[in-house]
Amino acid sequence: MHNFIKLITVISCLIFFSTAIAQDNLEQPAPAEQDQTIALPYVAEIIGDKVNIRSGPGTNYYVCGKLNKTDKVKVIAHKYSWSHIIPPKGSFSWISSQYVTFDSDDPTKGIVTGDSVRVYAGSEQLKQIHSEKLQLKLNKGDLVTLIDKPTGDYYKIVPPPGAYLWVSTKYTKPLGAVTEIPVDSVTQLQKQKPTTPVEIETDKLSDFYILQKQIETERAKPWQQQNYSSIKKSLKEIAQSKTAGKASRYAQFTIKQVERFELALEVDKVVKLQDQQLKQTKEKIEKARITKLAQVQDLTVFTVVGIFQTSSVYGMEAGLIHYRIIDDAGKILCYALYTGQAEEIDLNKFIDKKVGLIGDIKPHPQTKSALLTFTQIDEIP
Repeated sequence: MHNFIKLITVISCLIFFSTAIAQDNLEQPAPAEQDQTIALPYVAEIIGDKVNIRSGPGTNYYVCGKLNKTDKVKVIAHKYSWSHIIPPKGSFSWISSQYVTFDSDDPTKGIVTGDSVRVYAGSEQLKQIHSEKLQLKLNKGDLVTLIDKPTGDYYKIVPPPGAYLWVSTKYTKPLGAVTEIPVDSVTQLQKQKPTTPVEIETDKLSDFYILQKQIETERAKPWQQQNYSSIKKSLKEIAQSKTAGKASRYAQFTIKQVERFELALEVDKVVKLQDQQLKQTKEKIEKARITKLAQVQDLTVFTVVGIFQTSSVYGMEAGLIHYRIIDDAGKILCYALYTGQAEEIDLNKFIDKKVGLIGDIKPHPQTKSALLTFTQIDEIP
């Protein structure tokens, strides 16, 4: 009883907290994450089918392609549970045609004519106008490889060095170090890292919002599949950062929310387990009841039910033996006289046993009681 009261108290607290927390929606259960301490860069093998390549490190970023088992990718960095990869074959980017001119010697080559020209991650699932994830900026004189004729005001180009994509680390298996990554790629990656306090805080805020989306995805799953361990780990990294600013405070608050979600899951598991145990107990009781009922004889078919004894008062009458029927307390219910075929049944075997008799009851003046003239007798277990 004490444990039940504690359980009710916990549930009441959760209901109170839930009124202050928006209800969210979420994606699918995660396989075990890969060890991210391996030396970078490295080659990784994809261990799933139809694994999404995304424009950023999170499921809220748009899909830029898919990978399948045994496909290989080059991983150059990690961010939480996501791997920063060099775009695999078939990937593409967008660049404004306004800032690109053709190379007269090779029409597939383009020359950038402006500074800080934006390059966006391309997706076959989205129109260019909706492919807004910035990959990097190019400057005057940089070269790009054109894949197709202009689409609207943009060229589809081979992703230039520094134009990276992302894949979930849980679907990768490290194979070994790689050294053939172009120096320009590493340089571009270093350029993209935030350095000023404002840039660092902005970057951490962006990471925080990605984790918020992951929490929403997790919350939308069935309770048995929800797992917040990797999200909490990433939130703690932001919360403990001395340069994360507002992102650190947001992360600290969100960690407490996640812990409440986890507590709710534990309570839910306990309640469901108790419900299951209660259901099993009820099923056992019902099964026992049905078995017991099957063993109970229907007594409504009998005229009288009681203990069968010989009558020491009347004994024989017209050559017939009188009996008496008493209840469990020894009180006489009636007298009985067998009127069936005597040779058909041995009445002595029923003496002092509980029986059911079928016959006709009539007044018995001698005893001012009743007399049952019976033709059938059955022992009752």
